[in-house]
Amino acid sequence: MNGIWQVIEPVLTKYSLVTAFACVGIVVWISYGVSRYITRGRMHGSAIAILIGLLLAWIGGLVTGGRKGIADIECLAGIGLMGGAMLRDLAIVATAFGVRLDEFRKTGISGIVSLLVGVLVSFLIGATIAYAFGYRDAVSMTTIGGGAATYIVGPVTGTALGASSEVIALSVAAGLVKSMLVMTMTPFVAKWIGLDNPRSALIFGGLIGTTSGVAGGLAATDERLVPYGAMTATFYTGLGCLLGPSLVFIVIRIVVGS
Repeated sequence: MNGIWQVIEPVLTKYSLVTAFACVGIVVWISYGVSRYITRGRMHGSAIAILIGLLLAWIGGLVTGGRKGIADIECLAGIGLMGGAMLRDLAIVATAFGVRLDEFRKTGISGIVSLLVGVLVSFLIGATIAYAFGYRDAVSMTTIGGGAATYIVGPVTGTALGASSEVIALSVAAGLVKSMLVMTMTPFVAKWIGLDNPRSALIFGGLIGTTSGVAGGLAATDERLVPYGAMTATFYTGLGCLLGPSLVFIVIRIVVGS
């Protein structure tokens, strides 16, 4: 067995990015299988995949004693590149190009209001929690506030403002927790909030914002609503990336004075 691994390991290490894509694909495949056959669709595959990813990152950090989680294992170093800023920003741009502005206009004033309220309230809640836990500077508060919006807005805002890696990591963690909560809780609260038609799905996506969370939650509720919620949620991410490093940061800096 050791002999086989000694032959395979150099290949996996040499093509580490391909290895990373293969590993992520296997995790996603397993996650959606668990979602379909064990939870009967009540917990979306994306939420399960995120949980598995966090668990593997923790195990990788324990095994290697490193700072990059599972990417510290040599043959899995490509995961660090796959999850890095380059492919992240590519995914953001690709998602933005997938939405047509004329389709968003059809949502009317309710879609616009839900977007603005959703983004600004998320920043407010995140910044308030950051302040309560001792992060009193405007850069950290804005970055963590961005993470409370989505796990994409947080690091984009933090990178633009020059936040520390610790604060950016906290913003990503906040966004991941929000995404998983939205995925898992949406099916249970859908009836209470009237989430059973395209218009309510549009407003829901604008208020909540995390595209993966909204899409996963709506898929577990009613698959027909996914395109509507995901459309406004996509604009939410773009709006958060625009407002975070600019208007929101200026306002927070005026308030806290640093």
